[in-house]
Amino acid sequence: MTPLTALWLPILISAVFVFIVSSVIHMALPVHKKDYRGTPNEEDLRKALQAANIPPGQYMLPHADSFKEAMSPAMTKKFEEGPIGILIMRPNGMIKMGSALSTWFLYCLLIALFVAYLTGLAIAPGGESVFRISATVALLGHAFTSVNDSIWKGVSWGITAKFIGDGIAYALVTGATFAWLWPAAT
Repeated sequence: MTPLTALWLPILISAVFVFIVSSVIHMALPVHKKDYRGTPNEEDLRKALQAANIPPGQYMLPHADSFKEAMSPAMTKKFEEGPIGILIMRPNGMIKMGSALSTWFLYCLLIALFVAYLTGLAIAPGGESVFRISATVALLGHAFTSVNDSIWKGVSWGITAKFIGDGIAYALVTGATFAWLWPAAT
């Protein structure tokens, strides 16, 4: 077993490396450039949403407050007529990239912390299989988080596959960093 306090360097460095790799994937490579499309008649839709004055939040349409209501003939008709969708409304104004990137880095740190904790439980200083265990734990934290979006929200499986690919890259970077910086036996 390796104490968490001995793993602060691989935690921090792996989070920094994952942050850098994610920046390259999302800003320099064309992988995610077509994840979102514009809507037909965007201006008409924007005006309709402005007129509706929907506060920031997550919405589903059609929406039912109960299972019984969801199974009603009126709701069934709404689903058959469409549209069916999930709408996420954000506050007006430009997206605050600094805040989003800071939160993403904290998330990378959190995953690295769990990687350190679980790998540290399994492997002593100087032990073997650090890469395999730490990369596997990181894979679970980074690669499969978007699968629920395809299952429940209708996000394209193609887009989810791209995010799984991103997560595999992050897991490999994390595993390599932990293997590189794992404490030696004393």
